[in-house]
Amino acid sequence: MTAPQEISRASLLRQGFVLEYTTLAWNAIGIVVLAVAAVSARSVALAGFGLDSLIEIGASTVVIWELSDTGEARQRRALRLIGVGFAALAVYLLVQSTWVLAAGHHPRHSPLGIGWTAVTAVVMFALAAGKARTGAALDNPVLKTEGRVTLIDGLLAAAVLLGLTLNTAVGWWWADPAAGYVLVYYAVREVREIFTGGH
Repeated sequence: MTAPQEISRASLLRQGFVLEYTTLAWNAIGIVVLAVAAVSARSVALAGFGLDSLIEIGASTVVIWELSDTGEARQRRALRLIGVGFAALAVYLLVQSTWVLAAGHHPRHSPLGIGWTAVTAVVMFALAAGKARTGAALDNPVLKTEGRVTLIDGLLAAAVLLGLTLNTAVGWWWADPAAGYVLVYYAVREVREIFTGGH
């Protein structure tokens, strides 16, 4: 007979997999949508958010890999892989946002970008809450960390949405690269916490 604890853990693991596969699917679609929106609007914030979606795909893949066979060494390796992805994102956005501001590059309006980032913010906040609950119930640091990655994805979607809206509504073109700097801040913070044992 299977013990209730084992059934509960198996159920939680299934829930973790569902959350991660949902995140993977959403971000895979998002990369295509954001690529189209970023190119048409020439927006550094949308391009950066597209890269963040790519990192989120990598992070979800790492968690799926880790959930398949949990162990401390595997968890440490998984966290480092997520940290490296954030470091790459921070470097790209720092260079790109600085270049756009220095050149005075004015992005175009992006109704597609505004719509996608608005919906994405809501979806990511819901997924992050689910991952936080499931990760805590499983006592799994990798799932909890990736839940924070998803929460940050939602916050970044909101920041990019604000930048795009300000550019469209009042012509504040610099709000777009400024949103890129917000992404840099969060990415650097995650890298620091991952590699100094904050997670």
